[in-house]
Amino acid sequence: MRQWPNPFIEQRADPYILRHGDQYYFTASVPEYDRIEIRRSPTLEGLRDAEPVVAWRKPDVGPLSRLIWAPELHNIDGKWYIYFAATHTHELDRLRMFQHRMYVLECTDADPLTGHWTNRGKFETPYDTFALDATTFHHQGKQWYCWAQKAPDIDGNSNIYLAELENPWTLKGDPVMLSHPEFEWECVDFKVNEGPAALVHGDKLFITYSASATDENYCMGLLWIDKDADPLKVENWHKLPEPVFKTNYDNKQFGPGHNTFTETSDGEVVMVYHARNYSEIVGDPLYDPNRHARLKMIHWDKDGMPIFGVPPADTY
Repeated sequence: MRQWPNPFIEQRADPYILRHGDQYYFTASVPEYDRIEIRRSPTLEGLRDAEPVVAWRKPDVGPLSRLIWAPELHNIDGKWYIYFAATHTHELDRLRMFQHRMYVLECTDADPLTGHWTNRGKFETPYDTFALDATTFHHQGKQWYCWAQKAPDIDGNSNIYLAELENPWTLKGDPVMLSHPEFEWECVDFKVNEGPAALVHGDKLFITYSASATDENYCMGLLWIDKDADPLKVENWHKLPEPVFKTNYDNKQFGPGHNTFTETSDGEVVMVYHARNYSEIVGDPLYDPNRHARLKMIHWDKDGMPIFGVPPADTY
């Protein structure tokens, strides 16, 4: 079974790896929350030692001037885009929540590491509320946008939404809510569904997501739908009532989550996620820098469902 050093890249939360052409690209939240870095390597293993390049740095003031979270690099119809969340303040709003909104950067050149990035502005959704963790994927000949957002009429921090894209910075039609925090393990300290990641495998489309507070209670849930079913019909979706990936005390792995997926050069599915190797956090977990990026192979049962297993122990 293929394994990688654990941690794979230290102090990089919300990790994302894109395999595009003959290259791998890595983005993640940096501890300072002040910039977006990209690493590139011809091999998955090589990302670990690849030199980070700063693609974009936050301005000193304005709506994108604080807490740059969870950047993802995507190539859509031959052009490069970065989706991320940002806010104008560290202060919480009247609901005691951060005030993030989602934004899109577009690269005007062919090389995302050396090209100029243009801000396409705030990503508009039906609600002007706390929003974050946007991802996009191609499925059934369409480009989809999936994200987490606070609904004014639903208790809790965020739910998972899905919509088709008109273009990389504009929704097409009305979004649907795929999941909201309802089980006990989704509501520890905070009622959270966030960090969606899509994966098509076999005859199913899967969306993983993360739940609860970002300490040792953080864990992952799973949604799935038949590959040919209409993703905008909520009744077509299924949701597991138990987490699929969670803290493992024996291996000293705490709060695994905010995962994404990539693949090996042989096409094997690899989960990218973050976790800490301790649970004693001083202060707000969001400001603890030691959520490290990690990799794990995904296996499959006879029904084509993913087997996530447990987060493996550190190897050094």
